[in-house]
Amino acid sequence: MGTEAGKLKKTAAAAGVAAFWLLVWQLLAMLIGKDVVLSPPLTVFRTLVRLMGTGEFWLTVGATFLRILFGYGFGAALGLGLGLAAWKSGIVRRLLAPFMSVVRATPVASFIILLLFLARNQWIPVIIAALMVMPLVWTACLQGIEETDGTLLEMGRVFELSRGWQLRHIYGPSVRAFLQPAAVSGLGLAWKAGVAAEVLAAPEHSVGGMLYRAKIYLENPEMLAWTLCVVAVSMGLERWLARKLK
Repeated sequence: MGTEAGKLKKTAAAAGVAAFWLLVWQLLAMLIGKDVVLSPPLTVFRTLVRLMGTGEFWLTVGATFLRILFGYGFGAALGLGLGLAAWKSGIVRRLLAPFMSVVRATPVASFIILLLFLARNQWIPVIIAALMVMPLVWTACLQGIEETDGTLLEMGRVFELSRGWQLRHIYGPSVRAFLQPAAVSGLGLAWKAGVAAEVLAAPEHSVGGMLYRAKIYLENPEMLAWTLCVVAVSMGLERWLARKLK
């Protein structure tokens, strides 16, 4: 009973917060009084429902999802591999550290503009998504290894446990503890950055391309509807991954 009451209380609190911000949105729309600047929530939700009733909507969302998911997976795998290489070799670590810092510090728009001259439009969101997640995973991998319990490592040496056993049962849990939050935050970051890349690159069948089109034609309800879609997918993916990694 206590658990159910707690869940109901959390649900009610979340609903209250959502209602508050919807009210703020509605009041701002009424204050501005121009749909072309800020459409009211009901208009945007109706537009989103209308879009969801078309095959083009699902094709667009699916294509964007696959691009960003591929980039995310590639970036995570690359970050993990480079993190392990940096752990094994001090030279590799010294060489990679400035590069990772530059990737973190450089605005996403700069990478996108540079890639417009170097890559096909379809691949730009993939590369951007990979660049966003790679430094996060690289850092988390190294932190996890460095924070591994020294007592457990000493025990492994005393009992002459194999390197593979130590990697799985000593280093593994420590690295996972750092990788899990990095993987979750990296997924949301990759999704948002990937859509931003689509806005500028405008590949075929892309959420970012639809956002740009809505902006060009001053279709504010459609632009906000696609924005809601981006937010919903991003939040849903983060929560799904967080549950899976628990």
